Amino acid sequence: MDYNYSDDIKRRLRRIQGQVGGVLKMMDEQKNCKDVVAQLSAVRNASDKAIAQIVAENLQRCLLEEQVAGGDTSKLVKEAVELLVKSR
Repeated sequence: MDYNYSDDIKRRLRRIQGQVGGVLKMMDEQKNCKDVVAQLSAVRNASDKAIAQIVAENLQRCLLEEQVAGGDTSKLVKEAVELLVKSR
């Protein structure tokens, strides 16, 4: 099964990459702990949203493929939920 990741999700990940770089710069500049943690929290939130988007997009595709094949989609939904829970 091929996975196609949208340009949107790649943009999100590049933005996260930039945020992490910014956090490292803040640390090098010995910025306040509170500010560093706030930025790390923003990175975590952005990462959580990216995970959710990846799971949702792939689940939708997998569900359609399974329906066309006449299969049971409940297993796919369960796996997607487990992925989301595991990511937290």
